[in-house]
Amino acid sequence: MTAFDLTGKLAVVTGARRGIGRAMARALAQAGADIIGVSATLEESGSGVEQDVVTAGRTFEALRTDFADPEAVRSLGTDLAGRERPVDILVNNAGTIRRAPAVEHPDADWETVLQVDLTAPFVLTRAVGASMVARGKGKIIFVASLLSFQGGITVPGYAAAKHGIAGLTKALANEWAPHGVNVNAIAPGYIATDNTQALRDDPGRSRAILDRIPAGRWGRADDLAGTAVFLASDAAAYVHGTVLPVDGGWMGR
Repeated sequence: MTAFDLTGKLAVVTGARRGIGRAMARALAQAGADIIGVSATLEESGSGVEQDVVTAGRTFEALRTDFADPEAVRSLGTDLAGRERPVDILVNNAGTIRRAPAVEHPDADWETVLQVDLTAPFVLTRAVGASMVARGKGKIIFVASLLSFQGGITVPGYAAAKHGIAGLTKALANEWAPHGVNVNAIAPGYIATDNTQALRDDPGRSRAILDRIPAGRWGRADDLAGTAVFLASDAAAYVHGTVLPVDGGWMGR
């Protein structure tokens, strides 16, 4: 057994159906963890992420939750916190984005993004984290963003939410580190997912982004896999309150 071995652990990954969430769930399973995948549209059986996890020799459970529905998120937290088998790892990946200039940005878009990207992760983490604190161990991983550090363009709600995730990561780490619970965040760079499709489809924006990335390419979902395993493992036992960019060098430019 190595410090990166997750054998016997139970990990919950939100937004697990595709993209970054699916890549993280697959990596955690390959490291030994059983997976509960959560998504608003996750199939009860036969999903791609389920196949990934089962292929890795681990168990998979699918839960469907709409993170835009506050009551559904509270129910999910109550369910997970009350189970006989405790959650060892919580990956808060589910998210959404709305693009519109600030002067035209609808209230509804702002409220949806803040609910899905900030309030829902807090509510879920509060429930699951309480049981981790009581047990004296656990790993919580938020998915932040480069816009936890910068403002972006035409995404004021998303930038506000992801700045909030960075602050929440530090706030919870301050409270829960003494109780053996590690709270950290990964800040993905420009990853080729549905959320960045509009940018990749815009030749000018895509070129400007690529010119800024020292690695010279868009990231892939699998580029986040190793970081997720690290933060979920005993190898990160003394890592608390960190927002770790995985960005091809963007923040160093």
